[in-house]
Amino acid sequence: MTAQLPRIVPFGDDAVAAAVAVLRVGAIVALPTETVYGLAADATHGAAVASIYGAKGRPSFNPLIVHVADLAAAERIALFDEEARGLAARWWPGPLTLVLPLRGEAGIAGLVTAGLETIAIRVPAHRAMQAVLRAFGGPLAAPSANVSNAISPTRAAHVAASLGARVPLILDDGPTSAGVESTIIGWGAAGAAILRPGPITAEDLGLPLAAGEARINAPGQLATHYAPHKPLRLHAITREAGEWLIGFGAVTGDDTLSASGDLLEAAARLFDALHRADAAPAERIAVAPVPATGIGAAINDRLRRAAHR
Repeated sequence: MTAQLPRIVPFGDDAVAAAVAVLRVGAIVALPTETVYGLAADATHGAAVASIYGAKGRPSFNPLIVHVADLAAAERIALFDEEARGLAARWWPGPLTLVLPLRGEAGIAGLVTAGLETIAIRVPAHRAMQAVLRAFGGPLAAPSANVSNAISPTRAAHVAASLGARVPLILDDGPTSAGVESTIIGWGAAGAAILRPGPITAEDLGLPLAAGEARINAPGQLATHYAPHKPLRLHAITREAGEWLIGFGAVTGDDTLSASGDLLEAAARLFDALHRADAAPAERIAVAPVPATGIGAAINDRLRRAAHR
């Protein structure tokens, strides 16, 4: 029996329309940027974003970069100061990602930011990603379109070989130009810092950069990505006195990640459930056991970080 292959379509108006149709039903699409091929989903749709984690086998709830069509769209999602706006004006569209405070009214799914108060955002330059962004009319979360920890894809064939049928549609516009992921800049108490080197170098940026380890609220730097104000108990089968229980599967509670035991649904609901629990009148939070298979490993990783005090 031959393995099922994804549908690969060459760039053009029909391919853009097909990609937008897939995105609108909450599914994922692979398409090129100027850096690498990305695995895109509607950044405002929690279950769609969870599908990215499921397809990649992403090992932890690392925040995702959100792609938008232009600076105006970015400013509807993130708060820009003068320095950030100057970098955007100089380098966008292009391979520069800025980590900025998230607007509370932005409507971005909690899974995208991993519960952080910041968002990683950029305006890509590639014609295919730009065409899809403008036709879709909203922000797209899009990490690299490959199995987690594998080599990043710079051609459609790389995506197909890595993800196979896990991605229903690949928009093919040839090899990417940069071939490495975007430069990421964030700000902390010590000032601006490069969180990830990329095509735009420190010398290119031409601004003072923090030396050493800047304390920046950004992907992968904190043991606790979202710490509730209340103590959090894991692997809870029943509710103890004074607890708000977040259930899963057969374990019912005040809330549930997924009554049916669906791990993708649980991933999409996780951060919203933690926020609701933190706002509830109970003094403590408890969470039911979640299987560590597939995206469940990521859910458990995120819960351990939430419980870290």
